[in-house]
Amino acid sequence: MKTTVDISDPLLREARKVAAREGVTLRTLIERGLHRVVAETQQGKPFKLPRASFKGKGLQPALRDADWEKLRDLAYEGRGT
Repeated sequence: MKTTVDISDPLLREARKVAAREGVTLRTLIERGLHRVVAETQQGKPFKLPRASFKGKGLQPALRDADWEKLRDLAYEGRGT
């Protein structure tokens, strides 16, 4: 099945390096990671996303009612094409 995922540029660069070093495709590396997470959750250890927020009080007032597309566009502004 094909799907689209947003991955940060730094993480994607590192993942490509690991894939090249191990001689596997990026797809293989991603599937391997997903298999590990699924196996962990089946063993009774739920996957826990680490808290990665910065000091602050949430979204700026002007963005509190913004939709996902607006937030994504602002996050990726000036990056890529």
